[in-house]
Amino acid sequence: MALKAHVSWVGDRTFLGRSGSSHSVIMDVDADSGGHDAGVRPLEMLLLGMGGCTAYDVVHILQKGREPVEGCAVELEAERAEEEPRVFTRIQVKYVISGRGLDANKVERAVELSAEKYCSATIMLGKTADISHEIEIVDLDNAGA
Repeated sequence: MALKAHVSWVGDRTFLGRSGSSHSVIMDVDADSGGHDAGVRPLEMLLLGMGGCTAYDVVHILQKGREPVEGCAVELEAERAEEEPRVFTRIQVKYVISGRGLDANKVERAVELSAEKYCSATIMLGKTADISHEIEIVDLDNAGA
């Protein structure tokens, strides 16, 4: 299945992205780079895509395994090369998974499967970046106690 996208220049350094599924997003840069800070940076879009891809995988894997997952947040931080092309060289991914009585081994396995087998974005970005993972499990039965 082919994915499609269309990006059109709006003006200055602002672009409108439209996905093949008919969703739109504004991309822009900061004023120092000639933009208006009116939208997500294009490289932030890559990180968001990776975060969404791996979050989807982890939730899906846990639900399929009948784990009581109730929340999933993925925090990403990337470093870029100093020279052009300024590819990502390091990406730190932190998963915050919440539920009641989650099996830590199953959560770790879900993250591992996403990173190594299912998440296309992680695997592609891993061609240039060292990707590390951290997992925090929040037990909602003991939260705030």
